[in-house]
Amino acid sequence: MKIAMVASEINPLCKSGGLADVVYALSKELVVSGEEVICVLPFYKSIKDAATLKFARVGTFTVNVGWRRVDANVYKTYIDGILYYLIDNETYFGRDSLYGYFDDGERFAFFTMAAAGLFEFVGFKPDVIHIHDWQPGMLPVVVREGLFPYVADSKFVLTIHNEAFQGMLDRYFLNDFYCLSDYLYDCGAVRFYDQVSTLKAAIVYCDKVTTVSPSHAKELLTEVGGKGLHEVLAQKGEDFVGIVNGIDQGEWDPSSDPFIVKNYGPNAFKTAKKDCKTHLLSSFGMDVSESKPVYGIVSRLTSQKGLGLVLSSVEGIVKRGGALVVLGSGEYDLEQAFESLHRQYPKQVGYYRGYSFQLAHDIYAGADFFLMPSLFEPCGIGQMIAERYGTLPIVRETGGLKDTVVAYRGNNASEATGFSFADFDLGGISYAIELAEKTMKDKKTFGALVKNALRADHSWAKPCREYLNLYLAAIGR
Repeated sequence: MKIAMVASEINPLCKSGGLADVVYALSKELVVSGEEVICVLPFYKSIKDAATLKFARVGTFTVNVGWRRVDANVYKTYIDGILYYLIDNETYFGRDSLYGYFDDGERFAFFTMAAAGLFEFVGFKPDVIHIHDWQPGMLPVVVREGLFPYVADSKFVLTIHNEAFQGMLDRYFLNDFYCLSDYLYDCGAVRFYDQVSTLKAAIVYCDKVTTVSPSHAKELLTEVGGKGLHEVLAQKGEDFVGIVNGIDQGEWDPSSDPFIVKNYGPNAFKTAKKDCKTHLLSSFGMDVSESKPVYGIVSRLTSQKGLGLVLSSVEGIVKRGGALVVLGSGEYDLEQAFESLHRQYPKQVGYYRGYSFQLAHDIYAGADFFLMPSLFEPCGIGQMIAERYGTLPIVRETGGLKDTVVAYRGNNASEATGFSFADFDLGGISYAIELAEKTMKDKKTFGALVKNALRADHSWAKPCREYLNLYLAAIGR
């Protein structure tokens, strides 16, 4: 099967969030499964500046962005068996950041039209074109409306990674950017709150729609969770499904991880986890004690991640002799709050502003518990990595957190891999933390949960099979 991934960011070339990880990991697994995969993305300045790979110039073709005639310069490179095509135009992509510009609508309209024309230009006729989020959302529209007959027979799959960004444009730009008739707005196909939404358009025009966990799919079908898109998603019926993400279990493997002080696995982990814990606490100059519960956070610091609940819980954790280590940056108020806690409790609270690859591995290996009490979480990766390292997640029951963590209820030690709570309030998180600490004192039960977590399978093999079945259903095989 020939599959084209079209996205605004793809690892290892560029990344601002989990989208890049997912597209890359899924593409790599599809190649391992024997499929032919190409990835199409913009050639950002940051990719050029990194200059870690060689890119071969393919050529240039002209793209119609409404009345504009714009050159698309095409480059290619191979990574892990995947052929990457990068679309370059200095005006649109010669900038320091991937997103956040006043003309993002036009930038990604160019990318969309260029991606649609790329297939004929390079002679690749995909069976399936898999698009991601709002940026290439109009791609199935311009193809189905007859602008690119070369790929008229291709089937389209959309994955919604973040429904909050909906690609909103004034109706004027339907023609000005995409050469499309106002009829598509007037009939409601692309209209959303009196504007054009490229994400809604993608939902309407794609053959299959997915999001990144089954529970999040259910949430998107509610008025609040779907952020207004619930009705159009409901109309997809069985063509809308949730497929949970995986993680790269080669990169995140405590048995061979070169970044942690001692390797371990499900059959022998107690001594190694103790050494990793001692190393983590020592690196922050914190008090070292084998028996103290150590909580870890590796996250963007945003209110969505439930970090307000964490802040409200720290005093209790400290009073009971526990410790907290936080790695991340984001909202200024949250950064300052964790800085303040570190100053107030330097021996029990550690904070590193920013990101450190080394420290991330140390936290996953050295903490006892991983805090991820998100308000909402389409899938989440941190909780799965934590399980991979036998660090028990404490999560809220939402989205992918609910789907990937088997919560301990006091009588299911044979299968539980962490702890969870339902209500997004201090009472909810306090219940989960207190249960976790109580369980830690029961060494037999705690050891069973750690072993369960270490044995959890979060590879991309199962999600890849689900996507392949979805592709086959789309093309009628």
